[in-house]
Amino acid sequence: MLNDPGQWLAFALSGWTTTWPTQLLAIIWILWVISWVVASFWSGQTKKHVMTWESLKYRFPIFAGAILFLPLTGKVLGEKPLWQFGSLGIYVLACLVLAGISFTWWGRIHLGRFWSNAITHKEGHRVIDTGPYGFVRHPIYTGLIAGMLVTGVAVGTVTAMLGAVLISLGMGLKARMEEGFLTAELGADAYGSYCRRVPMLIPFLPRT
Repeated sequence: MLNDPGQWLAFALSGWTTTWPTQLLAIIWILWVISWVVASFWSGQTKKHVMTWESLKYRFPIFAGAILFLPLTGKVLGEKPLWQFGSLGIYVLACLVLAGISFTWWGRIHLGRFWSNAITHKEGHRVIDTGPYGFVRHPIYTGLIAGMLVTGVAVGTVTAMLGAVLISLGMGLKARMEEGFLTAELGADAYGSYCRRVPMLIPFLPRT
């Protein structure tokens, strides 16, 4: 049925990316992934990290969510959106997604060489409580969760929304695991004091 690369590409990009402006949402995320991968080379020396098997607790829901979130999944299942916002609505939601992604980049740039994709203790690591880290303790996760959930709602398919929820759950689990790791590595006094002053993921909520 699919005899040439062009047909495979068209099939892979089917689903909720077949029409504009929902294609804009896919473009935003593709550009974010590319820029994030490139920026991953800008990171300090790792001193200690969480063991791989422990990280499966948050990696599995993120991976499963990503599979469900893919436009191809909805295409294979023959899904139709539960609702449609229209072009103006999608543009507004795309702006919200961009706001979430911008928040991740603010956190990434502000963290500098202390950033890592995995849960690690970098050389010279210390508590960062300025910039976006004065609003939430995990601004990168906050921005990603917000962007994913808004994208899921904008797409309107069950798999996209479920995928966004699973990815968000994985991010939340990763944040919790990171909290324990950093408390042990940086000290309960230093990191515990920060936790009491700044909310975890949602700005202005009671500290947890």
